[in-house]
Amino acid sequence: MAKATNPFIVTGKIQPEYFCDRVTESARLIKSITNGNNLVIISPRRMGKTGLIQFCYDKSDLAKEYYTFFIDILHTSSLREFTYLLGREIYETLLPRSKKMADLFIQTIRSISGKFGFDPISGTPTFNVELGDINRPEYTLDEIFHYLAHADKPCIVAIDEFQQIARYPEKNIEAQLRTHIQKLDNCHFIFAGSERHMMQEMFTSAARPFYHSADILELKAIDPEIYIPFIVGHFEKRNRQITSHNVEKVYRLFKGHTYYIQKTFNEAFADTPEGEECTLVTLRTAIDNMIASNDTIFREILSNIPEKQKELLYAIAKDGEAERITSAAFIKRHSLTSASSVQSAVKKLLEKDIITEIDNFFAITDKLFAMWINKLYGNKEYNLTQS
Repeated sequence: MAKATNPFIVTGKIQPEYFCDRVTESARLIKSITNGNNLVIISPRRMGKTGLIQFCYDKSDLAKEYYTFFIDILHTSSLREFTYLLGREIYETLLPRSKKMADLFIQTIRSISGKFGFDPISGTPTFNVELGDINRPEYTLDEIFHYLAHADKPCIVAIDEFQQIARYPEKNIEAQLRTHIQKLDNCHFIFAGSERHMMQEMFTSAARPFYHSADILELKAIDPEIYIPFIVGHFEKRNRQITSHNVEKVYRLFKGHTYYIQKTFNEAFADTPEGEECTLVTLRTAIDNMIASNDTIFREILSNIPEKQKELLYAIAKDGEAERITSAAFIKRHSLTSASSVQSAVKKLLEKDIITEIDNFFAITDKLFAMWINKLYGNKEYNLTQS
């Protein structure tokens, strides 16, 4: 008997039947782009930005009518890396779709065209360019945008974790990119980012180059009235049972965070034999396994946080959602030093995206990280039965 496909996808491409909702958001994305606008998507990390973009690329006619590109720049630290990733994505995307455009890429990107290789079997060019081959990234980037301007189809370029460009050591990167982008009339951009305060500053501050240059879409948690039946339905389709009440407990525990909900049910589904029910014990085991598997990563994060910032981090973790964190009551309750030390610590933690602020409430950005902190340092276990 063939093994049942696990319907709770956490990595890679998500087929439409396994993609939950986002009807309004996908319609908004497609409408903005096809009407000649750029779009900013802001949401916590792993809330589904990448999945939404890829879903729209695949499900709609965008992939037929446009050349679609996607790069994640979270790990980049310079304009050179940004340029390298963008160039590689454009070339490798176009090579199987249009030999004409792939050849034009090599001809246009003169600063590195001599570095392209050839596949000895197929005889087609390959992107053998190394990062060190890009000696003048600003010049190569100019060539890439010139190439996009002359593409034989309109283009969509999605850049994930776009706020990272603000950390590059080169000066005026935002202004450079804005200048290039505003000259293109056949290329539209999706700027996605998980660091809310940085993305808002970049696109809503009159002092920044990207001010009012794009529509803004804030990606929030999927409505539980949609997400819970989606999960129950996929269990039932594969002859397994789970109660809506237990699904809701997981949803509430992670406050609708897409990745951790998907990951919990991915593992719980795998541990539920056909014909049986997924119980709270199964769900707790899945969550415990997630916490344990991230232990080394979380310890590494903590090791890079100064003591005063850790003290505030633990206090916020304990409260879950903390308000008035500079008040005397909060400081006394958590044995913190002073309001000024809290103000200094909160600024740094926000900059690192360790915590987030929404409507004057502070919370740890990564819900699993908060649970791990409470378990290890607060002797406070998560309570799935009361979630």
